[in-house]
Amino acid sequence: MEHVPGLRPHASGSDRASLTFDVIIAGCGPTGAMLAAELRLHDVRVLVLERESEPTSFVRIVSLHMRSLELMAMRGLLDRILERGRRRPVGGIFAAIPTPAPETLDSAYAYLLGIPQPVIVHLLEEHAIALGAQVRRGCAVTGFEQDDLGVTIELVGGKRLRSRYLVGCDGARSTVRKLLGVGFPGEPSRNDTLHGEMEVGVPQEHIAAKMVEVREANQRFFLRPVGDSVYSVVVPAAGISDHAEPPTLEDFRQQLRATVGTDFGVHSPRWLSRFGDATRLAERYRLGRVLLAGDAAHIHPPVGGQGLNLGVQDAVNLGWKLAGQIRGWAPDTLLDTYQAERHPVAEDVLDNTRAQMELHSTEPGPQAVRRLLTELMDFDEVNRYLIEKITAVGIRYDFGAGPDLLGRRLRDIDLTQGRLYGLLHHGRGLLLDRSERLTVGGWSDRVDYLADPAAVLDVPAILLRPDGHVAWIGDDQQDLDDHLIRWFGKSVTDFAPEQPKACEEDRTASIGHC
Repeated sequence: MEHVPGLRPHASGSDRASLTFDVIIAGCGPTGAMLAAELRLHDVRVLVLERESEPTSFVRIVSLHMRSLELMAMRGLLDRILERGRRRPVGGIFAAIPTPAPETLDSAYAYLLGIPQPVIVHLLEEHAIALGAQVRRGCAVTGFEQDDLGVTIELVGGKRLRSRYLVGCDGARSTVRKLLGVGFPGEPSRNDTLHGEMEVGVPQEHIAAKMVEVREANQRFFLRPVGDSVYSVVVPAAGISDHAEPPTLEDFRQQLRATVGTDFGVHSPRWLSRFGDATRLAERYRLGRVLLAGDAAHIHPPVGGQGLNLGVQDAVNLGWKLAGQIRGWAPDTLLDTYQAERHPVAEDVLDNTRAQMELHSTEPGPQAVRRLLTELMDFDEVNRYLIEKITAVGIRYDFGAGPDLLGRRLRDIDLTQGRLYGLLHHGRGLLLDRSERLTVGGWSDRVDYLADPAAVLDVPAILLRPDGHVAWIGDDQQDLDDHLIRWFGKSVTDFAPEQPKACEEDRTASIGHC
């Protein structure tokens, strides 16, 4: 048997009786909160453990990309998120090459949404709690042991908890990943960059002129307005050797003067940070009953703004599969498809961020490549390809031979009764049947059915997974049944799904502390 760190071959009788939770998630950032909500859609008993005692006050603006916006629409969250964010065009996000958005993009949500990170975390956490998840703050995981029935998790102070599965969503320095012994190969940071938001003391015209003057020579510098007199500032951190201390406003002033010749009179910072270009990918996303998602599984430079989006998309891919495993209907190989699908996606993101960082170099070779790529991006097809890569709407999972649509996500198409994504709020599969001749039969507890001859599709019928990816295309009932078994397990006539259980602990408080 493969060695699994912390594995005990058998669980004791007391352990069997103490499986209080189905899943414990370490980390209540965007990935952890989204995963908790996805699991609760399937009545999985979820506890989220967050190391920090209070939500962060670090107000960093992040961008939700097209695919993430689609996922929010699929779960009925988009309207409340739009109220708290600011839309901006999707152009110019590859290596900050200033190319307008393509003429057409295959999404009803063809824009970026800038939103403060604490706001999106709060909205996702609020969503998870409303669905029944428990969140405990000030709870740091310090160890765990797994056996054939579950995982025993130890917290600071010695308290122990028990669950069937543990998912590490605890960030780049993931304790869960380290304890699990999963390798995190890649490249260490070579170039540090300062990033913050602050007010400026010079006219916008002066900033625009300096940007034109300097950006050609230094692609790691920019000032972009994010509010009244407030700018997002990015500048190289050359010469700042003390990485143990957070950057100061004076650090920004010094680096701006060294890079641009002026500090623009910056003052009144909202937040200040430093980031590097370290690039690492976990060797595997699962070992036994312990899994990794988000930054615990992959880190990369923030060029293109892909990090948060990648983690949220991990969560939506994993949630229904882990729920199926817990509820007893998942095929034996379903949970393995989490790594099979998401690991290559992360590899691709790491590659494109490496390429983008090279294009920010001031060396003659990378600058020549940048000029050539700038010319190529004037072709709409090239521009569209890169935008769809960065925003994850171009992903196609390998489901085997079939039409190009197989394995891709389906856009939010028009239906007779409204929009497609409105039917996916509950995280179930969906058979969309234009032929009106098919049925989901014994899978109706996991897969919804809609007969709609007017659906805007050029195929007879499609089977959608809960994450919105196309799992089957065709018009043959037997072929459909085979694919229902592949993705959703045996029909209810062949097995009895496990019924949801109430948590043994007091559920009166959904947010607590250790």
